[in-house]
Amino acid sequence: MKVFMIGGTGLLGCEAATTLIKRGHKVTSVALPPLPEGAPIPEEMEIIFGDINKKSDEEIEKMLKGSDCFIFAAGVDERVEFPHPVMDYYYKYNIAPLERIFPLCKKAGVKRAVVLGSYFAYLSKIRPDMDLVENNPYFKSRLQQEEVCKNACDENFSVAVLELPYIFGTQPGRKPVWTVLIEQIAGMDKLPFTLYPKGGTAMLTCRQVGQAIAGAAENKLGKRFYEAIPIGMYNMKWDEFLGYVYDARGMHNRKIVGIPPWMMKMGMGSIVKDYKERGIESGMDPLQLPYIMDIDLFIDNKYCLELGVEEDDIVSAITDSIKVSVASYEGSVKLLDMKGE
Repeated sequence: MKVFMIGGTGLLGCEAATTLIKRGHKVTSVALPPLPEGAPIPEEMEIIFGDINKKSDEEIEKMLKGSDCFIFAAGVDERVEFPHPVMDYYYKYNIAPLERIFPLCKKAGVKRAVVLGSYFAYLSKIRPDMDLVENNPYFKSRLQQEEVCKNACDENFSVAVLELPYIFGTQPGRKPVWTVLIEQIAGMDKLPFTLYPKGGTAMLTCRQVGQAIAGAAENKLGKRFYEAIPIGMYNMKWDEFLGYVYDARGMHNRKIVGIPPWMMKMGMGSIVKDYKERGIESGMDPLQLPYIMDIDLFIDNKYCLELGVEEDDIVSAITDSIKVSVASYEGSVKLLDMKGE
């Protein structure tokens, strides 16, 4: 199988390329320079440097020609800050590239696509009572992305959206998104305990995401048209997760005190004020976030297993992510920021 990917040098795309190449597939990726120093990017992957958005339709169609599968391993998540209107940026990075490239895929004879989405789209669908789409632009944008994928499908073209949860693991030279968490909890370091919500989350390692992408590209689930797949290998409560975070920071046996949503909401006023002063529109409503984080947003790992995802060391992946995030937060290393490709 021949695969064309956007974002093949990023954390997740690189893992997918590595898995696909090991399975005998050929991978080509377009990516923005520079490459993160020391990143284990497979030598067998053909890399076309440049901004895909600046390529003509004819150039993109030529790149796609002969490919069996297109993988979109780029885009941005809710932790990237943008000014108002934030939906414009989500559209630019997560939706517009697909609206443009899907028709070119069909013209080039590509039969399948795999898109990296978010488990917040999954949450929006299973909890309509929370009005998450109404209050959170990021949730809305991910559902719109899924709708674009669904509408692109026909008898000759199928799309799988992987609704990804929190992901752990590092890529040398690349700044982890978990630096944001370190910034948040560092303010409580002088307290004898850490206050945090009582819920939990699904998660997996970046290596496992690569395996899930490869499995979806190979259509291991056997779906013919559109599918949105909730992805998760491990489910963990926030207090257990923070225990590993503090161990990685050298703060062992840190006491974590679970708090109800209303209590966390009382402390969100300063964040709302900070966003307003900096001209930032958050993709997630800070005043609804406490109720979201109070949920056990867990996912059955059956889909991952069907896609061929294997067991991995999630604790080591968390530890590695946090240690690099701490180094980045403290300024002791210079790393490339995540980008939308």
